[in-house]
Amino acid sequence: MKDKLIITAALAGGATTKNNNPNTPYTPEEFAEETYRCLQEGVSIVHIHAKDPSTGMATMDVQAHRDIIAAVRERCPEMIINISTGAMQTPAEARIAPTIDLKPELASYNTNSMNFAIANHKTGEVWMEFIYDNTFGMMADFAQKMRANDVKPECEIFDPGGLQNCLLLRRREGLFKDPMHFQFVYGVAGGMHFDPLLHLSLAGQLPANATYSVCGVGPHQYKAALISAVSGGHIRIGLEDNVKMPGGELAKGSWEQAVWVKAVAKIAGRSIATPDETREILDLRKKACR
Repeated sequence: MKDKLIITAALAGGATTKNNNPNTPYTPEEFAEETYRCLQEGVSIVHIHAKDPSTGMATMDVQAHRDIIAAVRERCPEMIINISTGAMQTPAEARIAPTIDLKPELASYNTNSMNFAIANHKTGEVWMEFIYDNTFGMMADFAQKMRANDVKPECEIFDPGGLQNCLLLRRREGLFKDPMHFQFVYGVAGGMHFDPLLHLSLAGQLPANATYSVCGVGPHQYKAALISAVSGGHIRIGLEDNVKMPGGELAKGSWEQAVWVKAVAKIAGRSIATPDETREILDLRKKACR
């Protein structure tokens, strides 16, 4: 299985709207259709931020998540669902509530507090910013609740300190189960940008038998995907991270970005993992979200 490459599609981020790309899904039906198209292109995991269709912004409402997941499960029962625990200016209890209630196979697990911004990287102008709270206390609480509900954490690494935070808590009994799964997030304003040497350093510090994927925001998506493909990692694409294709045109959907990932994997000598192969690689137990 070591030569298999997992494609994750982040279908709709917290702040990605139809104004950014009209193909961004909002409704359960749109999420189900986009998931089906992704599945046809080799995607085995969909990462979901539930949306308020009236505003296009993310919501942590449990029923909104339940409706989207039900629609996705009905259309694509084999797809692995990964839901977000990340939200700005939202109480910790609300952030973890959909994960506890719906018990997906995977959920994002954020590893450090940080400045989190939407910015123009060319001019330095910051358009929107937050303090993204992910304290050690919250991290321990989320890890305990995920483990109790048989949800595998996807440890989101926004900067090198986040990896060290995660490795520190790993020393506690009862928080994490091996093998762990990590995701290196490149390009968020306030976090680390992609650098090949930094990437190799981070990958080299992971626990034995751990797996990792890369998530690159905007133009970081392509470079991160290339090095992950040749260094044994996996790749996340999707409209949450980048609304465009490598040529600069708007993507027709997250599914279209998966097409170029398959080409990259082929060049790297790797084949694309199916959902069941992905479960084996990540040590997931297939189950249905309620």
